[in-house]
Amino acid sequence: MPAVDIGGRVAPTELSILDLPHHEAPDPDELVRAAMEWHFSPETGSPFWLKRAETLGFDPLSEVKGFADLGLFPNVANELRDVPAADLVPRGYGQRPDIVGVFESGGTTGAPKRVICPADWLEKLVGWSNANLDVHGFPRDVDWLGITPSGPHIVGEIFRRSALTHGRYGFQVDLDPRWVRRLISEGKGGQADAYAEHVIDQAAFVLRTQDIGVMTVTPPLLERIAQREELVELINRKVRAIRWGGTRMDPDTEALYRTEIFPEATLYGHYGSTMILGIAGQRHGTAPGESCVFDTFSPYITFQVVDPVTGDAVAYGERGQVVMHHVSKALLLPSNLERDTAIRVAAPEGRVGDSVADIAPVARFDDEAVIEGVY
Repeated sequence: MPAVDIGGRVAPTELSILDLPHHEAPDPDELVRAAMEWHFSPETGSPFWLKRAETLGFDPLSEVKGFADLGLFPNVANELRDVPAADLVPRGYGQRPDIVGVFESGGTTGAPKRVICPADWLEKLVGWSNANLDVHGFPRDVDWLGITPSGPHIVGEIFRRSALTHGRYGFQVDLDPRWVRRLISEGKGGQADAYAEHVIDQAAFVLRTQDIGVMTVTPPLLERIAQREELVELINRKVRAIRWGGTRMDPDTEALYRTEIFPEATLYGHYGSTMILGIAGQRHGTAPGESCVFDTFSPYITFQVVDPVTGDAVAYGERGQVVMHHVSKALLLPSNLERDTAIRVAAPEGRVGDSVADIAPVARFDDEAVIEGVY
């Protein structure tokens, strides 16, 4: 392929592997090597990584040869609480990069961390996600209702793009998970309940007046919806698919929704993090009552399930803490120890990393109590 013009400079032709469409999976080791060239070359790398390379203690360009070497990187996620967002943009995107937004973590474990999301990455992620929705039988060209965070949270942007590209129109009810967590942490559970009911009231108005075919919602809010007989009837009459995520859903609850409460709708779960600019999708074919298994958008997004003390991988079927890696043209963020534990599951054939099941948050993370709330 020809060289790529980057703001007046010419990038090495081998970096074209970073621009593959979502349905063409690159070789994981080749992807990692190309990402090292991109993120640590002065012409294309971000100011953050070019400066951080001076303190790594190894040379990413010569010593990181493949996926297995990502473990050389320290976890720099906490540094993203204070870094100027502009320093996270790879120079290779040029003087006027097409950045969809600056997105923040939920603030569950302290001040939020920030990442930038270029448009090419979001297009690739949503394309992959839409293909998963097709596998699960989500209808195309119907209206969507999203009861999810927006603002600084990437899930709101993913919802909007999914509704436009897989569906028709997207209706949104905003959700502020940080406010709910604050109320709970201050012992104001009654106010948190009132806020959650306020959110459901808004969703109810949309469900009554619009022909909603797909709904995106968090498990705590879906539980509240299930307690309103009118809304259960509306959903069973109108909604053909429900996409859930943001907090865990136990197998018994998911089975109850699928077989008794919302038997007319397809349920499909997501598990993700702002720090990986994306999501993992529920594996197709899980029977009611079985734990949901989440598969990643490998090799761009990968998980490892490890012993939090030793850092070694736990055995398949055992519980450990989740380490997330993101390696793409848009972002390099390896070795991010998440606040969640999970059961380690073998990834689908041909994919690197682990799949995960039975997600559960740790009680404390970075010396902060973990409060899930509504997201």
